[in-house]
Parts: sequence; structure tokens; C-alpha cells
Amino acid sequence: MLTAARLGAAALSAALLAGVAAGPALADSPSPAAAVPDGLYGKSDPTYDGVWRQSLALTALTAAKVTPADSAVDWLTGQQCEDGGWPSYRAAGAPCDAKTEDSNATAVAVQALVALGGHQPAVDKGVQWLKANQNADGSWPYNPGNPGDANSTGLAVNALFAARTDPAGVAKPGTGGAAGKNAFDGLARFQLGCTAPVDQRGAFAYQPDPAAGTLAPNTLASAQAALAAAGGHLPVATSVHADATPTALVCADGSAPATIPHAESGEAVGAYLAAQLTAGDEHLTLTTPGADPKPDYTATAWASLALIQSGHPEQATDAVDWLEGQGATWTKNGTDAAATASLLLVSQAAHRSTADLTGQLTALGPVPKANAATSADATPAKKKSDGMGQFWLIIVGLLIGIGGGLLLSLQRKRNPNL
Repeated sequence: MLTAARLGAAALSAALLAGVAAGPALADSPSPAAAVPDGLYGKSDPTYDGVWRQSLALTALTAAKVTPADSAVDWLTGQQCEDGGWPSYRAAGAPCDAKTEDSNATAVAVQALVALGGHQPAVDKGVQWLKANQNADGSWPYNPGNPGDANSTGLAVNALFAARTDPAGVAKPGTGGAAGKNAFDGLARFQLGCTAPVDQRGAFAYQPDPAAGTLAPNTLASAQAALAAAGGHLPVATSVHADATPTALVCADGSAPATIPHAESGEAVGAYLAAQLTAGDEHLTLTTPGADPKPDYTATAWASLALIQSGHPEQATDAVDWLEGQGATWTKNGTDAAATASLLLVSQAAHRSTADLTGQLTALGPVPKANAATSADATPAKKKSDGMGQFWLIIVGLLIGIGGGLLLSLQRKRNPNL
């Protein structure tokens, strides 16, 4: 069973939060304690998050001007199946199984390869896989053939943005020649609109209730879908800045649309998340049936990224402070690759100091080809001969001055009128 600790394991995390069965396929899974392959970041069992944590690590390190080792990149590209999709993890030599390929792993792998550059064929195949496995309602499921969910749909839209593919143009053909639902339509079906209570408007549900079809707010779903609603992808590197709080959804009696238009979606979920952060002492809370509520580092990180992407960095400032203050706990003192990479991505987006996190993440994988300190634009070291060169210039200058003075003195002796 998937672990809730995995940042991108939306299928389980949100299912627990919403009380819905997700049931991703887990056929051909490796042994319970799969060996960590060479080139992979992190030392824990990669069975359920190998591709996820590798993609986040490569994305964050590339944004930090670190050139990862070839073995790290090759491991990620080697996980891609012939049809273009990625599984959560595939042991060396194991064949691909279409049932175990998942949209979350594929979406973050595409974003990582776009960030790295030079992998266009793999990116194109990944985008084609996402298009082929989109549901008719415009959404994406965790594993192909299942109902869509907000988290997976948001991640797929992130990947489309990263690959410069307009989500509005990604749709399955409708029946009878009618236009199909596009990716924005798929995302919109999970967002609570004007029929919801005021304090829930703009939030995303994980999935509609299977019986009643109603939507219930879900913090992780809202946070992960929000970056897509804001038009963003990883890494977040926007310079857009709005000197105002996010605009809450405006609902006029009798005139509000059934779903929130895409143009208003990002602001609506941003307003919801900003209010939740303020009410929760600047972090979001994980509420699991049968367990005590606890801080949700993952959701808080994605909420921060979404607010920064949508041009509201002030609303994310305190949440970023909280994440950095809790960093040792969340990242297990820098030993959890996915958490460390996620915190680094947040700190980069917020323009915070990132040297320590970059060093921690770098230490969890193979030695990089180059890093920011050894890049071509680093200040060149002074040559050892520089000091001696300056010494001789001073001596030569003094000799010229003394010689000029002696010459002038001799000339005055010969001609007193000088």
C-alpha cells in the first residue's frame, strides 16, 4: 500500500482524507525492501516514490545551478516505458506494465527533463502518454482506467505547462463528433464554486462523492491543484507580483456559473488557501480518519508555491518561514530526498538562502558533474604570479621616476634657465 509520506502519492493521501477508495494498481511491485539503485537520490526503499523523488531532486538541483551526474539523469530516463509513461519505480531489468504506470510519476518526470534540457524526445513521449490516458471528462487518474482526481489532474496540467503544451487544447474527442472536455475542464470539475459555503469556495475536492456527486474541501488536493490553476509548473520561477491578497470568488445570486471559469480559478483557490494558512497558524493540517490532526508539510509547501506563482508572495511568506523552521523535522535532518527537494523548491521560489539545502540534497545522490561554486561563471582564482607581477611593476615605476629626476637635474646644471 502506498505510504502517505510520499509527496506525490495523491491516490492514497487524498483518499484517506476524503474517505474514498483510490486503489492504484501495484502489480509487479519490487520486494518490500528494494535495493537503492546507483544514481538514485535518497537511501530509503524506492518502491513507491523512486521516480517522484528523483524528479523533484533533479528539478531542484538544476534550478540551483547544479549539473547532476549522468547516472542520476540516466536512471530517470531509463525508468520511462516505451509508451512514454513512467511507473513509480521499476527494478532494473523488470519489464514495463501499463497498469503500474502512473500520471503523477510521469508528470514530475516530464517537468524534471524540461528543466534539465536536452531530453525533448522523452518529454514528447511523456506528453503523448498523458494525452492518451486522459479521461473523457478532461481529468487524469493516478493509474490509467480509474476515475480522475484533482491531485493527478493538477500535476498533469503542470507537466503540460512545462512542456509548452496548452492545456486548453488537450482533450479527448467527444461522442458524436462533439468537442471533448479539455484539461482545464477536468480540473474545474473538482473545484467548489458558488453553491458551496462561503469559507469553502475555491477549494478543491480530491474526487466527487461517488454516491451523491458532492464535493468536500481537501487541503492536499487544493494545494496541489492550485499550482496548475495558477498556470505554473516546477520549478516556480515567476517574477509576477500583485500588491493585493488573492481575489475571492464573487458569487452573484442566480448568475454564478456551475463551475469556476479557468480565468478565476487560480485566484479563487489562492484566497481559500491564504485563509486556511492564516487560520492554521501559517500551515495546513492533515486530517486523517481515526488519527489526530497534524501539520501537513506537503500541502503547505504546494500552497506556498501556488501563492508565489499567482503573484501573491506576501501571503506565502509566513508559511515559508514555518516550513523552513520545521525543515529538520520534515526532511529528517536532510536525509529524506523528496522532502529536502520540496523544501529547496519552495525556498528557491521565495528567494531565500538555499546553500545549505542544496548541499544536503546534493549529498543524497551521486557526485554532480558541476555545481554553482565550480561553474564557468564563478570568479576565477588569482594566479600565484599575480603578486610578483605587481611587485615588478612598482619597481619599474620607481626606476623610471628616479631616472626622470636625474635627467632633469643634469639638464638644469647645463642650462640654469630651465
